[in-house]
Amino acid sequence: MITVDKENAVLSPICEMNVNMFWGGIIGEVLARCGVKYVVSSPGSRSVPLTFGCAANKKLKTIPVIDERSAGFFALGLAKRTGRPVALICSSGTAAANFYSAIIEARMTRVPLVVLTADRPPELRECHSGQTIDQVKMYSNYPLFYKELAVPEADFDFFYYLRQMVTYACERSLFPQKGPVHLNVSFRNPYPEVDDGFASFIKEFDIEDFFSGMVSLEGMSGVNRQSDFSLISSKFQGIDRGLIVVGTVQPKDPKSFSMSVGRLAKSLGWPVLAEGLSPIRNYANEVPGLITRYDAILRNCEAAESLRPEKIIQIGDLPTSKVLRAWLKRMKPETWVFESSADNVDALHGNTHFLRFDVEDFICDAKVSATSMYFGTWRNLEEQADKLIADRLGREMGFFEGKISWLLSESLPEETPIFIATSMPVRDIEFFWQKGNRRIQPYFNRGANGIDGIVSTALGIAHENKPAVLLVGDLTLLHDTNGLLIKNYFKGSLTIILINNNGGRIFENLPVAQHGTIFEEFIATPQDIDFKKFSDYHGIEYHRPDSWEIFNSLIEKLPDEGIRMIEIITDGKFDVAFRKNLFKTVSEKIII
Repeated sequence: MITVDKENAVLSPICEMNVNMFWGGIIGEVLARCGVKYVVSSPGSRSVPLTFGCAANKKLKTIPVIDERSAGFFALGLAKRTGRPVALICSSGTAAANFYSAIIEARMTRVPLVVLTADRPPELRECHSGQTIDQVKMYSNYPLFYKELAVPEADFDFFYYLRQMVTYACERSLFPQKGPVHLNVSFRNPYPEVDDGFASFIKEFDIEDFFSGMVSLEGMSGVNRQSDFSLISSKFQGIDRGLIVVGTVQPKDPKSFSMSVGRLAKSLGWPVLAEGLSPIRNYANEVPGLITRYDAILRNCEAAESLRPEKIIQIGDLPTSKVLRAWLKRMKPETWVFESSADNVDALHGNTHFLRFDVEDFICDAKVSATSMYFGTWRNLEEQADKLIADRLGREMGFFEGKISWLLSESLPEETPIFIATSMPVRDIEFFWQKGNRRIQPYFNRGANGIDGIVSTALGIAHENKPAVLLVGDLTLLHDTNGLLIKNYFKGSLTIILINNNGGRIFENLPVAQHGTIFEEFIATPQDIDFKKFSDYHGIEYHRPDSWEIFNSLIEKLPDEGIRMIEIITDGKFDVAFRKNLFKTVSEKIII
């Protein structure tokens, strides 16, 4: 029988059954003391000591998720929202392989994960022992740190070794930049059987003293960076034709980030082109000269040429817009990039200089004397394009998928967390999300830009958080239906806004769409799912509004708990034609 926790005990009595269970208990306690709050565990036998060591620890919230791929992305969502490392546990074998896509995304978007894969001991490898694969550095270079831990031994020195390695792994998930780390943990006999000899041995070990010197990593500063801000500022002094371009950033404090960008823009007198996924469009009052309709503006050849910039300040990755990227590549401006990590985010391979610190830390000494004609031209074109887009979308009574993003920006409750799925949703957010001051919190997986684990990530963001929203297409949702199996452990509210155009209609924008039957069957891949029945099966509240008014009424007030789905059925071919016609009309009607 499994015993219960002793009141105020450092480790549960479960963890004192044998050396393997004690090993798992130490790992759980170290994770907790390093500031880990959530552990996401998938079932298996080899990982029993890890799972029990965390589940029995009252300081940790351990959540079981049966599908490892869903577990990885649920943990990713939790870590995105909290900014703290989330631990992942799985058994040996192919179970660990299912974490891979979430680890890739975590590395590319700098999200802290502590991945604990259970494994067979060395003597059971390379001999066809069941559920055994090569797990040594199985995630290649994507983890920031990898270590294969020693096989547990009843030796006090080994316990100190274990404490240090797990602590270091947690630290590496945060500093000098955030990302995933991987510990491969081998066990010979993982089961919770009582070892009387170990029980006698461990009585001599002072467990209170063992953990007494540990401090949480939470709140620790990163690498101390010192830069000559005056010298950097001088590079921007007197430049009228300058732009600040803000891409896909997810700062810990969106308001502070937006205020910092706003101060920089005001100091330089430069317009700010802000990606729809950045927080800036939702803190518009903090950013003078905010430009959101650049994709439509730059489709006008005369405007594109007249707006040629001399210098660019880029913050984070470039925005999603292909039109903007192509324009910047053609213009070849000198570019200064704020990027505190060591990553190369210069996708255009331009004349680029990296500033290896956050924009919040930068104090700009450059001062603008008057509003430039260049700034005024951008602002004038922004006003024209924004009005043309608003007039056309406001008149559209049919279900054009881009109007969903436009309405969400003005109708969602303030401070709503919204996860935007890959494919057309991120592009429509870029094209149509309106600037405002509702402090909406956008989240996304734009590191590898895959559709893996979108539902699970959104549930992770919504778990024990404010009522949240997921904007997603039908194929992307179907790719992660197992994510909904988290439902019984989910605490919070997630509204899934499902854009159902029956297939991967983003590909309708490509020449391959002209190939009729083959395109439809093998590229668009329509699934013809009845999502009402799908929702009933999963116990999800379902709505299918037949007007924009009803849709607005459903998103203006979000439920306090549970998962619900709002299905909007659109015609993919109509959406593509409407979008092209709208951009053509706007680009032709704006006046330079």
